[in-house]
Amino acid sequence: MAQTQRKILVTSALPYANGPIHLGHMLEHIQTDIWVRFQKLRGHLCSAVCADDAHGTAIMIKADQQGITSEELIDGVRKAHMADFNDFLIGYDNYHSTHSEENREISNHIYKLLRDNDKIAVRSIVQAYDPEKEMFLADRFIKGTCPKCKAEDQYGDNCEVCAATYTPMEMIDPRSVYSGATPVEKESEHYFFKLPDFQDFLAKWTRSGTLQDQVANKLAEWLESGLKEWDISRDAPYFGFEIPDAPGKYFYVWLDAPIGYMASFKNLCDRTEGLNFDDYWAKDSDAELYHFIGKDIINFHALFWPAMLECAGYRTPTGVNAHGYVTVDGTKMSKSRGTFIMARTYLNHLDPQYLRYYFAAKLNSSVDDIDLNLQDFVQRVNSDVVGKVVNIASRTASFINKKFDGQLASEVTEAEMIQSFIDAGDLIAEHFEAREYGKAVREIMRLADVANTYIADKAPWVLAKNEETLPQVQEVCTVALNLFSILATYLKPILPNMVADAETFLGKTLTWENRSELLFGGKVNTFKALMGRIDQKQIDAMIEEGKEAAAEAAKANEPAAVVAEETELTKEPLEAEINFDDFAKVDLRIALIAQAEHVEKANKLLKLTLDLGGETRTVFSGIKSAYKPEDLVGKLTVMVANLAPRKMKFGLSEGMVLAAGPGKDEIYLLEPHAGAKPGQRVM
Repeated sequence: MAQTQRKILVTSALPYANGPIHLGHMLEHIQTDIWVRFQKLRGHLCSAVCADDAHGTAIMIKADQQGITSEELIDGVRKAHMADFNDFLIGYDNYHSTHSEENREISNHIYKLLRDNDKIAVRSIVQAYDPEKEMFLADRFIKGTCPKCKAEDQYGDNCEVCAATYTPMEMIDPRSVYSGATPVEKESEHYFFKLPDFQDFLAKWTRSGTLQDQVANKLAEWLESGLKEWDISRDAPYFGFEIPDAPGKYFYVWLDAPIGYMASFKNLCDRTEGLNFDDYWAKDSDAELYHFIGKDIINFHALFWPAMLECAGYRTPTGVNAHGYVTVDGTKMSKSRGTFIMARTYLNHLDPQYLRYYFAAKLNSSVDDIDLNLQDFVQRVNSDVVGKVVNIASRTASFINKKFDGQLASEVTEAEMIQSFIDAGDLIAEHFEAREYGKAVREIMRLADVANTYIADKAPWVLAKNEETLPQVQEVCTVALNLFSILATYLKPILPNMVADAETFLGKTLTWENRSELLFGGKVNTFKALMGRIDQKQIDAMIEEGKEAAAEAAKANEPAAVVAEETELTKEPLEAEINFDDFAKVDLRIALIAQAEHVEKANKLLKLTLDLGGETRTVFSGIKSAYKPEDLVGKLTVMVANLAPRKMKFGLSEGMVLAAGPGKDEIYLLEPHAGAKPGQRVM
């Protein structure tokens, strides 16, 4: 039965326009593209838009350093971003820029609606100011020495060593990251969006099913602690849109960045017959709107953005789908190890479909991080894509081409098995729809195993030796190629180029609905290799190129990572490398868990009372999903005993217990061998 065609608009978070695309970005854009291709394959009217996030102080400063205009900088970066996405087979219907007339007009329109609805407050604030650059500085653009632990080179709002929070002026020797000058305090008038007025609306909206449970639970903590007015203005000099009727004041980049989704779609509508902006953004729209984002920008998309839309009279998103970060071989991406991999570096060595498949095999609907294990990457792609799926066609197509001139059998006797492959599409579709790509891939590979077992059992290469059994060869290969055709349909959102080549061979455009239209009695074209195996040398060369790029940047005295505005999609931090002397300062001690209890209103934390051989410490640990409190009492574990106490919402945490694992339910406390005593130092 034909399904009702849905109208769907899909967006990815906007990459910041001051640096190249890396594999952390690609996780999101691949996740989005697979979902969009799946919807189109199902016959729905699905549009996907994105844009470069092109405003902010960081853009202005970098352009100034390069001796070009901000417009020249963002234009060049946008072209590079588009090339990377295109070569990774990311099929956006429109890729725009937030520095566009559409975005200026819609941003001004929404701001005026907020202002006219009395949701904008104006008041003076005191900020840090760079007297040499003559500009105000956000906290992240100030560095100095932590006033608590004396750690150097910390940002102006919190210390990454001891987790202390402070103001820039409380730091020891604060300095502007732009000029090196010592900041001074200066007063300025700012504009604020009255976010607390939407407390009740957001409390309901965040629990409406629009968000993942993990995200809704986190937002509930923020809502319970009370929302604050949101500063939406920045002072000149600033690269962005000037606020209407406020000379010298500019929209903070995070106000016009999400509006960039609307602007990109408006640009597409203006160029596409039959596509109407209001059909998707009006309050009473029956279309669906989905955002794919990184977990680091949830507050902007699930608090500020829906509140703005509600106030301005627009519809809110149907779904906001957050994902985690990318690690490589279990650790944060590292330039020194060559694993901070740029999209272009990857493309210089490997087929983009390899990464698309690997990410798909590991992605689910949660916000968990995804690890790109390079050894597993090689093994899985070679085993699954080449060894299983492509193998079905390559083992049988040659017989059809050589023995039967491409002619397939008119009848076969394996109707039940073929039908089971067709029927499996309903479950696979459910998995794709729910963004459970890993489950979809596992089901597809299960079917591929069935097909390969069938071919091995029938052994057409043996049957082909006897003239009398040639009809059986034709039948077996016809069955196999029909099974391959169905599997290729299911993989089309993930491996679009490979499936396009398969379609050329099969002489059929594959869609979800026509997967039951079997290839009996027709002819196939000459088979050509669909995908080759990954060679470890390709991985080694990619890593080496990454190391060389990092070394060249260091030689040129360039920073390892460009200073980014607060809008960057995925802030994958580089690893903090330490020497042995630094490591020796860490005091690891055996601790007995004397008490363990739940923490009221905390989703992840358990409160542990640890006995260090006469001294007790209280530690809050995020292991609630993996352990029941009663199961922990009496166990020995390992803790960092000289970690500075950290004040948390639920109390003071006086250390850290050590745990390992991929996260979620797979978290394991480190346990010492039998005979260890509380208080003993771990050597």
